[in-house]
Amino acid sequence: MVNVTYDASGDLYSSTGTIFNLGDIAWTLASTALVWIMIPGVGFFYSGLLRRKNALNMIYLSMMTVAVVSFQWFFWGYSLAFSETASPYIGNLKYFALQNVLNQPSIGSERVPAIVFCVFQLMFAAITPMIALGAVAERSRLGPLLAFVFIWSTLVYDPIACWTWNSQGWSYVLGGLDFAGGTPVHISSGTAALAISLYLGKRRGYGTERLAYKPHNTTYVILGTVFLWFGWFGFNGGSALSANLRATQACIVTNLAASVGGLTWMLWDYRLERKWSVVGFCSGAIAGLVAITPGSGYVGSPAAVLFGFMAGTVCNFATQLKFIFKYDDTLDIFASHAIGGIVGNILTGLFAQASVAGADGIAVIPGGWLDHNYRQLGIQLADSVSGLSYSFVMTTIILWVMHFIPGLRIRCDEETEILGVDDAEMGEFAYDYVALENEVMPRSEYNVGASSGNREPQHNAATTSQISEEKHPGEEDVSRVQ
Repeated sequence: MVNVTYDASGDLYSSTGTIFNLGDIAWTLASTALVWIMIPGVGFFYSGLLRRKNALNMIYLSMMTVAVVSFQWFFWGYSLAFSETASPYIGNLKYFALQNVLNQPSIGSERVPAIVFCVFQLMFAAITPMIALGAVAERSRLGPLLAFVFIWSTLVYDPIACWTWNSQGWSYVLGGLDFAGGTPVHISSGTAALAISLYLGKRRGYGTERLAYKPHNTTYVILGTVFLWFGWFGFNGGSALSANLRATQACIVTNLAASVGGLTWMLWDYRLERKWSVVGFCSGAIAGLVAITPGSGYVGSPAAVLFGFMAGTVCNFATQLKFIFKYDDTLDIFASHAIGGIVGNILTGLFAQASVAGADGIAVIPGGWLDHNYRQLGIQLADSVSGLSYSFVMTTIILWVMHFIPGLRIRCDEETEILGVDDAEMGEFAYDYVALENEVMPRSEYNVGASSGNREPQHNAATTSQISEEKHPGEEDVSRVQ
């Protein structure tokens, strides 16, 4: 039995001599739940942007990722990232299977026990690979992704989290400022998405009208954004690990940057089509949230406006990179997360303030350019470039090693692309009614009564012979729904 008592004020008194604040524990645990809801939020956001025949597997991947990373974190992930030793990560399994993780002070704050910090950080570890997995959209086998998530979390996320947040990590020691995951979460996942996109290659019909489709379910896009925006208050505010003024300020700048980012992206899109795009607004809001993440505990409210504007602008234009360099980043993950994370890290180096960080009565930092600490920008750049380079190289190595292991190749075949990953890999669908391409087989061959998933093969009046070779019937169905 754990030897703990309560002091006169009602706080938790540990046998180690540490007093834990129950209010801080409650806020951190509540923030854990908030960040958890973000993970299916990513799944819904991605699902809504895709074609109907690939809608369910993204939601499935969000739940699968939670499960795999939860085991990985228990097994050795937490130990690899947060062991307090002179040489963290490499060969260090001090907390293997969560041994010795309970009532001692956490590496993040002495006001909460290690077990609370552990479960909070688990949510960050789980959402990161899910962000990257958006790059497998419409052209992957689902089975090998179980192994990929476990390996990637071990070899990519945990080392970057270690150097950023572990008190022995090189970036932490150097003075890097990353409050809630600009490099470990967003730069690492966004760059991994780029590596995955390059490895998988282009989808069938890339560069033709076959892929000129609109999001099949804009409501899912909005729902995913709601989950993400809602959860981000725990993502950033909870990173204070305390219910104090610094956590409050983090929540304020988070909401402000998201709002400005959404409006900025939407207005940039409006100039092109004269349409008020809710997908554009949601994309900009997420870009703003990404950018403010590293600086949320360090910058004031006026700076948050600039964070949102720069994220909405730079990330919007960065979506054109895939056309310039000819890679198929289906959901613009590199543009939104990697570029957004870099924008956030740089702006944190410019606008970090010692007074904002000190609002918790504990943190002492030299600040950024605003506080005349000019070297901070160089530290932020070094951390950003390191995270981007390490994630890209390691992700590429992991993918190609798996490529040559029987059964672990991620790329699906052309038939799966045509049929849809949901049908080919899962045999289940996001809806009772699923549009199947007429090109899969002639109508006379598949019109044999009820089929799996309550599909209605006769939904489209067009016949196979009426469909042009240059157009993809499935995508026309999606456009028609809009």
